Amino acid sequence: MTKLCEGRIAVVTGAGRGIGREHALMLAHHGAKVVVNDLGGEVDGSGGDLSPAQQVVNEITEAGGEAVVNGDDVSDFDGAKRMIDTAVENFGGLDVVINNAGILRDRMLTNMTEAEWDAVIAVHLKGTFAPSRHAAAYWRERAKAGESNDARIINTSSVSGLYGNPGQTNYGAAKAGIAAFTIIAAQELYRYGVTVNAVAPAALTRMTENLGMGQGSEEEREQMHPRWIAPIVTWLASAESAPVTGRVFEASGKVLAVANMWHRGPAVEPVDDPVGIGLLVKKMIAEAQPNSDMSGAPVTGPGRPTPY
Repeated sequence: MTKLCEGRIAVVTGAGRGIGREHALMLAHHGAKVVVNDLGGEVDGSGGDLSPAQQVVNEITEAGGEAVVNGDDVSDFDGAKRMIDTAVENFGGLDVVINNAGILRDRMLTNMTEAEWDAVIAVHLKGTFAPSRHAAAYWRERAKAGESNDARIINTSSVSGLYGNPGQTNYGAAKAGIAAFTIIAAQELYRYGVTVNAVAPAALTRMTENLGMGQGSEEEREQMHPRWIAPIVTWLASAESAPVTGRVFEASGKVLAVANMWHRGPAVEPVDDPVGIGLLVKKMIAEAQPNSDMSGAPVTGPGRPTPY
């Protein structure tokens, strides 16, 4: 069997369960040495338990692979540094960071608390920034010392952030931020031999089981299994993916796609009088592609969020 990631050293956050677990197992199966990071908290981020991460490490080592546990909080800046150091100290370097850790505290905007907002933004957005920042500094120092990198950052966005989902202003805002972070970080880090991409997965996990995903037939449950996300992530972690950076991929057992992200739509000549703006906006909206639903398809029927 071709091993795409033979000898590569990877950190996977939130790897004790669900999608992250599948990432860690497939990376190890393809020859990577893996730091299995997981705080082991509940879906809302509370609590902590290292046993899920240890179980993943045990499964990898029993199969002949190499892996170690890290239980640091991804949203803690110093903890994220320890996470990166764990890879360097145990395996001698770092090639891949997969930012996957996440929590949910869903609520409609009118009822969302400050704590619910802050917790989700911290884990998802800061929890993507902090490990990436320390990894980027490591790779920059290597480049400055004349050493070459063939490194990867792979972030986890969401269709909620790309297309929107009611009840998830906190989660969707964080995931949209991660998509933007991915594009900008890709532009900044390419000079150091680092690519940055993101995946927007759709899978049935303990985070999504209450959202109605994969609750239909046996075939649909299989299509929503988290194992479908790992192949694109494993490929992105490999040397083969070097030409690809700054992209966001949708992934599930139903689809593998590249998101087109924001593009300028219909435009008009600017005017300096707000009285005339209404007709111009109406013209542009009429010519523009509608926003998408959670499947990525344009919304054209009832519920389209525009009066025009």
